[in-house]
Amino acid sequence: MDVSSVSILTEWDIVAARQMGRSEAKAIGFGAVDQARITTAISELARNIYLYAEQGSVTIGRFEKEGKVGIRIVAEDYGPGISDVQLVLQDGYSSSYGLGAGLPGVKRLMDEFDIQTEVGEGTKITIVKWLS
Repeated sequence: MDVSSVSILTEWDIVAARQMGRSEAKAIGFGAVDQARITTAISELARNIYLYAEQGSVTIGRFEKEGKVGIRIVAEDYGPGISDVQLVLQDGYSSSYGLGAGLPGVKRLMDEFDIQTEVGEGTKITIVKWLS
């Protein structure tokens, strides 16, 4: 898998991650609607890193598995972790008084969603969108 990565330290890094994701999605062959879905998911994950962990990274790349081609995004931080994963995956939940689309929205936008987290250690979220 050929990957690109951006460190998330400022709000401008969120923009950089979005642009990198859109560019990679377009290069893989995703249409405009899926590019928007992918970009939105990246934005949410990068924003979470910025708001809750203060620093982390987003890695984006073409991904192939079992004859399918897609894009894989890994958002990783060494922040506080998530104490109740089931709660944050509920529709409408928001710890930042936002709209609550958050992680449930990311999960809906993508084809695969995996979260690994440990309180006090950090969080790693891997998402995949397959080219159809």
